Amino acid sequence: MIVSNTSPIINLACIGRLDVLHALFGEMVIPDAVFYEITGVVPNAPGALDVRTAPWIRPYSVVNRPLVDSLRLELDPGEAEAIACAVEANAKLLLIDERRGRRVAQRLGLPITGLVGALLLARNRRLIASIRPLLDDLRQVAGFWISDALYYQAIHNADE
Repeated sequence: MIVSNTSPIINLACIGRLDVLHALFGEMVIPDAVFYEITGVVPNAPGALDVRTAPWIRPYSVVNRPLVDSLRLELDPGEAEAIACAVEANAKLLLIDERRGRRVAQRLGLPITGLVGALLLARNRRLIASIRPLLDDLRQVAGFWISDALYYQAIHNADE
């Protein structure tokens, strides 16, 4: 099972490339809080329609509410539920970009990657021809923040 937080979905939807996650992982799970962050805050936001209708993105209701409440002391609702969902469902991978959320997930021993890591994986599997145009679109169109060092490291790791 692959669990995603909000950022990878919204940012790829902004550039019209949500298909990369589908090609890479097949099915994904998002906790209810992430579903709400994408579809409920701004109902016509990038990714909202996809999340509501795509059969490969499944909502998940986290049962372990005490864990969510504990995580909420440090994180926003989406991050807390994404991490709790990954723990509860023994996820193979958690997609999460926010630094604080990544630290908490690592502390709990969860396997994680962010959007850049997912794109590198897609490039290595030849699901995308090049990572550079996607990174450029993420920065310029979606407003996705990535340091110059990480940008150039990703391009280097993709052999571009």
